[in-house]
Amino acid sequence: MAESAAATAAVRISALRYRWPGSAQDCLAIDELRLGSGERAFLRGPSGSGKTTLLSLVGGVIQPRAGTVEVAGQALGALSAGARDRFRADHVGFVFQLFNLLPWLSARDNILLACRFSPQRRARIAAAGSTPAAEAARLSARLDLGTALLDRPAAQLSVGQQQRVAAARALIGRPGLVVADEPTSALDADRQQAFIDLLLEECAAAGAALLFVSHDARLAAHFDRVLDLGALNHAASAAEAAR
Repeated sequence: MAESAAATAAVRISALRYRWPGSAQDCLAIDELRLGSGERAFLRGPSGSGKTTLLSLVGGVIQPRAGTVEVAGQALGALSAGARDRFRADHVGFVFQLFNLLPWLSARDNILLACRFSPQRRARIAAAGSTPAAEAARLSARLDLGTALLDRPAAQLSVGQQQRVAAARALIGRPGLVVADEPTSALDADRQQAFIDLLLEECAAAGAALLFVSHDARLAAHFDRVLDLGALNHAASAAEAAR
């Protein structure tokens, strides 16, 4: 049973320890964390508690000093930096807090960039009988990104528009894991609800797991489980005890 559970885990973290270069103390110490395939988890914690750092570890953007991070059964530490980048492109849809759009590319090309870097995303779209261009148009329409807006360079978009472009880029090609770092912070109430609806529908259709960070506690009701980083992270309690 344990092997079966591990095999279906979208994310599995064991004995993770991370400290920033030059620091004498760990900022993250998580003994165990598991996110099941298709599970929707809301991660909460105060500013500076390490939420973005944890998401970067799950995405393979950074590496822990100890412990393991597995995504879809793949131990990220066993991969080279280039292989981690390729794995993330194929399997993880990442909505970064600062969006990470290429400012000189159009909104449309920023969305399609995810498919250009990932043969597996292109293959999943083809298997569904669609094309990357058609999927980009569908997601954009759901996110209230009009056709004229898609032709603008990302640098000419508002913060809210950039956030929605970043979301469409993360979702295109049905990755198995979607990681979202404060993805609704620049959206008004109507667009926030439309975004949440789309995110949950797309993850459900793909059977994708979702790890979602937000300071808006009202959004937690949409999720299967709420993760409290303060309770998970022993480094925070150790630092507090040392004061």
